[in-house]
Amino acid sequence: MTTETNPGSCCGSHSCGSDTAVDVQGVGVTTVYKVSGMTCGHCEGAVSQEITALEGVTAVKAVADTGEVTVTSAAPLDEEAVRAAVDEAGYDLVGRA
Repeated sequence: MTTETNPGSCCGSHSCGSDTAVDVQGVGVTTVYKVSGMTCGHCEGAVSQEITALEGVTAVKAVADTGEVTVTSAAPLDEEAVRAAVDEAGYDLVGRA
C-alpha cells in the first residue's frame, strides 16, 4: 500500500527509530521511521516509492504531517538501505520513531 500523490502539489526543493513490531498474523515486521522534509502528498509518494522498491517491503505509509513512515516487510530491513532509499527520494531519515 502506498499513499496517493497529489499531481497538482509541488513542495519545491527538498532539504532533504525506536519501535519494531512483528505482526502476529505472520504478515511481517512493521517499523516506523521519522523522515524530515516531507511537506505534502508528493513528498509522501516519493518516499513511499523509493522504500517500496527495497527487497522484502510489502507496504509503506508515509504521513507528511507527522514525518512518520510506517514500513511493513517480510523481515527486518537494514536501516542503511532505508536511509539510502529516503535519501534517493530527496529527504533525510532521522531514525526510528
